[in-house]
Amino acid sequence: MIIETYNLTKQFNGKGGFCDINLTVDSGQVFGFLGPNGAGKSTFVKTLVGLLYPTSGLAYILGKPLGDVTVREKIGFLPEGFKYHDWMTGKELMEFHAQLYKIKNPSKRIEELIELVKLKGHESKRIKNYSKGMQQRIGLAIALLPDPDVVFLDEPTSALDPVGRIEVREIIKGLKAMGKTVFLNSHLLSEVEMVCDEVAIINHGHIIAKGRLDELLKKTTRVEITAEGVSSDLVDKLSSMGDDFQIRGNTMVLTVKNRDDIPLISKIVVESGARLYELKNHTDSLEELFITLLGKDEQNADHH
Repeated sequence: MIIETYNLTKQFNGKGGFCDINLTVDSGQVFGFLGPNGAGKSTFVKTLVGLLYPTSGLAYILGKPLGDVTVREKIGFLPEGFKYHDWMTGKELMEFHAQLYKIKNPSKRIEELIELVKLKGHESKRIKNYSKGMQQRIGLAIALLPDPDVVFLDEPTSALDPVGRIEVREIIKGLKAMGKTVFLNSHLLSEVEMVCDEVAIINHGHIIAKGRLDELLKKTTRVEITAEGVSSDLVDKLSSMGDDFQIRGNTMVLTVKNRDDIPLISKIVVESGARLYELKNHTDSLEELFITLLGKDEQNADHH
């Protein structure tokens, strides 16, 4: 395991932050950490990279406890809303960070990364003359300087235009192909859906869902059946196969736990003697799942 946390908690005078987080992230994974603003995402990342000290609980990065100096050499971090020394040029900034990382003869590495983040030809310009998107790119290059085993990216595409977002997505996919682990903090759900293997959703400092992205999305498939000659026996059978069962004229709608139940539903309808005219299914996007889970969590919070 690259990242492991056990009841990890960071609070400020007993408030805010996050509480009792249990997560594991495998090697070579792109892991998405999602939540609304103020949910505790950035605080969690800052705790993992050693900028904040946890209130309680345990965590290991690359098998070592948080704060281990040898591990820090193998971590890349792109903070959210960072501000670099704007009087330096892009190249000088990278050379400065290479010194901080104690990288010997970094010139070749710096050149490779400037090319990777599409800043070739801009490396001699001062940071203050960089656009927001260019600053985000140089930040990404710095995060990758030590050739890290695990990269923490906090909102890496927030300042980028659509083309820049696609390029960052490709970089993330390239890191995965090289066997790196990427921990991606984002509220841009469509981005996460395109690159992540697993996700965790945090709200009010607590994890409300986690797992493989495809498995989580499979859990919320709505099935719409249009049929005639429907018996009460068929209605009973179908309503027991899913949640939120409704009948509207000749149409029945239900939410199934598993997409793999759909062929069985079709078989049951036909075998009951009903005439099946149409069967449609709709699997939630990550955005729909996110909104549903947040809604349920807010309802639960109201009941407590």
